[in-house]
Formats: sequence, C-alpha cells, structure tokens
Amino acid sequence: MDSMRRGVLAFLGGLILGRPSSSIASSKSPAFAKPRSSYKPRHVLCFLGGENGLAALQQSARAAIGMFGGGFVVDEDFSQDKPDDRMVRSFNICWDRVDPNAYEETDEDAVAGHRSVLYVLGPLMTAETAVTTSAKALMFVQYMLDHGAVAAKGESAGVAHGVRRWKELSEQARSAADSHDLLVLARSCRLAFARRPIGDDAEGMASVGFHLVGLPDVLIPVGRKDDRQPSTNTEQLKIAALIDEIADQMIRDGVEAALTDRHAALSDDTRYEEDEYKFNPFGVVTMAKPRRSE
Repeated sequence: MDSMRRGVLAFLGGLILGRPSSSIASSKSPAFAKPRSSYKPRHVLCFLGGENGLAALQQSARAAIGMFGGGFVVDEDFSQDKPDDRMVRSFNICWDRVDPNAYEETDEDAVAGHRSVLYVLGPLMTAETAVTTSAKALMFVQYMLDHGAVAAKGESAGVAHGVRRWKELSEQARSAADSHDLLVLARSCRLAFARRPIGDDAEGMASVGFHLVGLPDVLIPVGRKDDRQPSTNTEQLKIAALIDEIADQMIRDGVEAALTDRHAALSDDTRYEEDEYKFNPFGVVTMAKPRRSE
C-alpha cells in the first residue's frame, strides 16, 4: 500500500501542480468534457465493519484522510454502530455484473454479517479534477479494506465490488500511475465507480457514474421489437463493452471527436434530478443508430 500511495500521489501531485513529468508530457492527456449544468459531482463511499466497529472505521478513515486529503470527510449523520438491514438488498442490486469475478460468496457473507456502517464524502469535482479525485477515492477504498472494513460500495453510481476486485482495480491504478498513464488511470477509476449497462430493451441501456471521471454517460438504444425475446446476458455484456469502448475514445480523443466519429448526439441528463448524486452534469451521449439483434 505504501508503494501505491507514493506512486499515485507523486503522479497526482504533478498533475495538480501543473508540472507533469517528461513522460507524462510526452503522452497524450485526456480531453475534458464541458459541463452542461452547474452541478458538481462528488463521491459518497460506504464502508461496512464488524461488531462495535464504527469507532475503528472512523479512525481508519481519518488516517486515510490524513494520507490522501483532498477534501474527504467522515459523515457523522448517517454512519451508525449497528447493522443496516437494507445493506444486503442494496449490495445485491449494486454488485458489478460485468466482471465475472467482481464478487465472491465471502463478500456476500461479509455484507450479511456486518455490524457497523461508515459513510465518507468526497470533495466536489470538476471535469479537470475528477480523475485525480477518483484515483484518491480508489486508494481510500483500498486503505479502508486493508484497515478494518469488510465491504465497500460507491454510492454515487450505486456500484459494489468484492475485496479482491477492489484490490485489482487499485493495483491497476497504481500501475498506471507508476507508468504515468493518465488514460489507463481514468479507465481504472471508471471501472471502479461507474455501472453499466443500466436500463432495458425499450428505453435503451446506459452507463451511470461516468461523471465521476469527467465524462458524459453513454446510452445505447437496443432497438429490440416488442415481439422479440428480451436481450440476453451475453448481449448485455456486449453493450457494456461498447459503452466502455466509447468512454475510452472520449477520454482519449475528446467528447466532440467521439460524437462525430460515432454519429452520436449529446444531450442533458434527464434521468435524475440535478441534486441527485447520479446526475451527470456533462450530459448523456446517445448512439444514433440502435443496435438490433440478429
């Protein structure tokens, strides 16, 4: 964890101070999306602990804040030193379904057996600060899992991973930081904190949470007729892969270039109210042509 912290913080420090290293400067930096709203997104992180575990979770969180800083604060209003009977259902809804090993039975058991809950709020973000802040949030999650938390969930998009997957994503972020690759760092943070695909065959399937890395969400119209069978898991995974492909293109080439290349449209996010954590101030990219099943 110490090497991860040193590597990522050194990288983020260069970005924040505006003095990237020569290797960063020689690589292509991501293009930032333009906000369509004054709303600024933030991370809301949920951590579960053991019996009488709130004090220990708070202590770990304050230690993490001391290490990573950046405006993270412990929430005193909704954290509690007792189980929350909504957590099992909430995690069941929020488990990432795209990665085949996103969670294990031990993770489900940990959620069912939790006895304390801690929430941590991140700072307000702009498109320019979203990736660096989300990288810190990912380090924050890994630190908490290494220091007493038994499960973690990102509330801003409603996504949960098991302990192994959180560690894998944080290691990907560390490796990206070590190699000064901001594009890969952004992808690791997006896979950690966003969900996809969300929706149905009628309304289309979309991402939720791309605003946490400074991008608009992506909506793929399914185009399935009413008399056809519902889309299968395999088809939905292909949609998720397409959403990820478009997101990678947006952060690599810029939103406008991706829109032009994909013949897609950008509109305001009308899925959520503007004061909801899932609301995307950078809008929603909608593919022009629906994907029809053969």
